[in-house]
Amino acid sequence: MITGASSGIGRGLALELASRGANLGLLARREELLQGIVTDATARGVKAVAASADVRDARAVRAAADRFRNELGPIDVLIANAGIGTAEHALKLAPEHASDVININVLGAINSVSAVAPEMVARGRGRLVAMSSLAAYRGLPKSAAYCASKAALTSYFESVRIDLRNTGVGVTIIYPGFIKTDLTAGRAAKMPYLMELDDAVKKIVSAIEKEKKTYAFPWQLAAIVRSGLLMPASMYDWIAGRNSYRE
Repeated sequence: MITGASSGIGRGLALELASRGANLGLLARREELLQGIVTDATARGVKAVAASADVRDARAVRAAADRFRNELGPIDVLIANAGIGTAEHALKLAPEHASDVININVLGAINSVSAVAPEMVARGRGRLVAMSSLAAYRGLPKSAAYCASKAALTSYFESVRIDLRNTGVGVTIIYPGFIKTDLTAGRAAKMPYLMELDDAVKKIVSAIEKEKKTYAFPWQLAAIVRSGLLMPASMYDWIAGRNSYRE
């Protein structure tokens, strides 16, 4: 089951997993795009079911998960990928926009986990995958809502991972850097270590297959970002303030 499956990383993951023989439960708001992925997946010899739903609607997400189970069988893997970004200075960030970012990126993932985790635990197997971001580690310019959402998402899935120990259900948290998708298209700012979508998707699927607890990539950017955790606040603010990737 993949949320946010209609485009970008979600679409890329769907097609890569289909090529590896996985049946797909695809959830997103844009049904016409989902149907195109269903066609592509079917051509690869697998079953695919599309459900149009907003991840902010817990009942709709539960109904979609029930449909996937009825038509495809038990859900082995959830990839909570649905998410949106923001590129507003803190003084211009509208509360309603910040609310959308938090609700989709965080509550949408919580709704998705709630729709699949009890059945996974009952079966004694399954994997929950969170699509976080390197932006979860520390705040970035013009990214207050986005960074906050990814930090919250990470903490939520870490707590879930601990709660589900010894149940047979594992958790993988993915921390991607910059990937060529609609979210990064058109930015004038230089994005270090920008990755092609196909390359990024293969890395994500490999991390899921290896059942890694966390996976951050590309390693060069991940190392730089993690070093920021060790910096004094004044040093980090000076460095971060000189670089904005949201232009």
